[in-house]
Amino acid sequence: MARVIVLSGAGLSAQSGISTFRDSDGLWENYDLKIVCDSSSMYENKDITIEFYDKRREDIKDKLPNHAHKVLAKLKKQYPNDIALITQNVDDLFEKAGLDENELIHLHGYLPQIRCINEPCSNIQNIGYKKLYSYNNGICEVCKSIMRPDIVFFGEMAPKYEDLNKYIQDCEMLVVIGTSGNVIGVNTLANFVDISILNNLEPSDAIDHNLFTKVIYDKATNAIDEIALDIKKFLNE
Repeated sequence: MARVIVLSGAGLSAQSGISTFRDSDGLWENYDLKIVCDSSSMYENKDITIEFYDKRREDIKDKLPNHAHKVLAKLKKQYPNDIALITQNVDDLFEKAGLDENELIHLHGYLPQIRCINEPCSNIQNIGYKKLYSYNNGICEVCKSIMRPDIVFFGEMAPKYEDLNKYIQDCEMLVVIGTSGNVIGVNTLANFVDISILNNLEPSDAIDHNLFTKVIYDKATNAIDEIALDIKKFLNE
């Protein structure tokens, strides 16, 4: 199992120009999150939900990985078995930085993919930045159900959390970058490890910084080189 877990959130991708649902401008301002992000969205508000995620998919098309993505991708390549990269982000910036799909875990899904709404069906398709209906008019070729964005809606189970729970059992060093702590209880995760680093732009009411060995309040792109040195030093001891 990996000795180091790097858990990243929206703050990492925000520096590449990808807005978060807490932002009050841009794409998110024009939609009611209860309509397009809820577990019932595909059943009660299908058309507007598909439209919203089509626009999100188009929005990430020209976004590029920043310095932090690139440094973390390089570290993962250098220490493939010792580092687990786990992200709350659904964008493809780590992939654009050179990582394969099996080299990181997307906890909340992956925006370039769509999947069959029929749970027993395993049909998942990578459509890149195209509209959902570009794939077989939005109909599953396997079971003829409808296709949906491959993201986790509010109120749905997140299967990949099992991976996070598995990795944290043997983790010795936790690095948290760009997350408010409102979705994932990073305080609890920090209690599992001997060494922990927190990097956020500013303090969060949901995170007790006293639980972390090192705290850096700065942009991830500014802090990542120091964090990378700490990870390398730990792994090479």
